[in-house]
Amino acid sequence: MTQTPTAHTSAQDQARARISVPAQHPMVTVLGSGDSLLRVIEKAFPAADIHVRGNEISAVGDPAEVALIQRVFDEMMLVLRTGQPMTEDAVERSIAMLKASENGTSDGPETPAEVLTQNILSSRGRTIRPKTLNQKRYVDAIDKHTIVFGIGPAGTGKTYLAMAKAVQALQSKQVNRIILTRPAVEAGERLGFLPGTLYEKIDPYLRPLYDALHDMLDPDSIPRLMAAGTIEVAPLAYMRGRTLNDAFIILDEAQNTSPEQMKMFLTRLGFDSKIVITGDITQVDLPGGTKSGLRQVQDILEGVEDVHFSRLSSQDVVRHKLVGRIVDAYEKYDSHEATGKTGAKGSKGK
Repeated sequence: MTQTPTAHTSAQDQARARISVPAQHPMVTVLGSGDSLLRVIEKAFPAADIHVRGNEISAVGDPAEVALIQRVFDEMMLVLRTGQPMTEDAVERSIAMLKASENGTSDGPETPAEVLTQNILSSRGRTIRPKTLNQKRYVDAIDKHTIVFGIGPAGTGKTYLAMAKAVQALQSKQVNRIILTRPAVEAGERLGFLPGTLYEKIDPYLRPLYDALHDMLDPDSIPRLMAAGTIEVAPLAYMRGRTLNDAFIILDEAQNTSPEQMKMFLTRLGFDSKIVITGDITQVDLPGGTKSGLRQVQDILEGVEDVHFSRLSSQDVVRHKLVGRIVDAYEKYDSHEATGKTGAKGSKGK
């Protein structure tokens, strides 16, 4: 993409920029179907005046905003150059990252193009990539550390990205097997009343792990890999007494482990293995009075060499936009409730 230097109109203290899109990139890939991507940019910079003529885009407005608009299109072109299409969500996240960088609230040098073009796994005609800066750092941490904790709300990709890294490690022969496990804790339901054998009763808890596997591997190969022990999906209780070598091990829903279970699981680590532990400490389903092992382990292992804690937030939710708003609303409600209880205790003591 070629640009003209940003020109300043002294009378109104405005800046003007022109961005020329190379002919090899159809304008629909830059502007979106029905100008959907352009509308996202216009909404993010309402004070700027953006026009398109042929393959040229012009922006007029506040100098800082115009400079950011130029950077947005630059990053979009870098992504498009890799053959990856841009989506409305990707444009929104790019703008958010660039604004954070401009405001000094970003704590790293990564650019939107670096985040959005990092391929983890290509499978069945699609590529799995991080979609946010925190997701990229989570994925990078899995590469660098032996034990990684992915802590955050639902929809932030904690388990899905860990699964993609596990399949990548297996395919590149970094490990010989994948072990996926979850604690079988009842979330307001009575497990004993479910029909079937013990394994069939446990299966609903493990179903999300199977679903993710089916997204990343040929479904016909999964039964064969499981029969050979190359992939194992089992309740956490099955890990006791084992030493797991040459394996990529994922403990999901770790907020529902007791402190004793967490210690037991962590000490299963064998040679040439990697552990990823995921969970949401705001959704603990343990019986009343039982402390969450995931909450406790943060105090115990924070700062230990080769152990990393990746924390994701509602800003990293990659499901429907409403999910992020729901997470924020619940966090606000919980914070308000906690403040109210603290105030009530203080008034009683007077």
